[in-house]
Amino acid sequence: MGAKVKCFSDAGYFIYAKDISGAPHIEEYFRDVVSLHGSAKNLPPVCTSRLKPDLCFFPQNVAQHVRTPLFLVNAAYDSWQIKNILAPDVADPYGFWLNCKLDILKCSSRQLQIMHGYRLLFLRALNALGPSSSRGYFINSCYAHCQTEVQETWYRADSPKLANKTIAKALGDWFYDKNPFQKIDCPYPCDKTCHNRVFDPNAHTFDIDI
Repeated sequence: MGAKVKCFSDAGYFIYAKDISGAPHIEEYFRDVVSLHGSAKNLPPVCTSRLKPDLCFFPQNVAQHVRTPLFLVNAAYDSWQIKNILAPDVADPYGFWLNCKLDILKCSSRQLQIMHGYRLLFLRALNALGPSSSRGYFINSCYAHCQTEVQETWYRADSPKLANKTIAKALGDWFYDKNPFQKIDCPYPCDKTCHNRVFDPNAHTFDIDI
């Protein structure tokens, strides 16, 4: 009997987007990674034959070529992406975004509008993969990152849900071919099941400095 192999990605769908200053800092960061590690030779030729190697670090440019069934778990307002792609410190030297990045409830209406725009870019990048009956996705509108690591957001009675399913239930049904699952949440703040992340301003973080 052969083994069943499927893949899932938790908060790994980083998108290409310019930051609030209009600069492509995340692309520059990935370019440095590619250069430092000599990654170009190990990236998929189907991508590097048409795009610069650093652009092949973005899932929207390579995931459509993954033949193994893939399930994507991601927040459309991914807190890591908001902090490091949309509003990195280098693009916000006066710290206007600091409180917003720590707690989405402290975002101004203008900041939320910009974040809604980022969500639309995220969904556009997701749609760029094209249709696939073998692919699954759970895209909620929480301010969070890595939602499968702890029971609180994975499989608890009050965990985030889409179509009345927790991430664990949706992923399990997809993996065991019980039911397909391809759901995208409505925009923030409509989802009342979210566990939105609130960051301690004094805590050490591992965000990149780009």
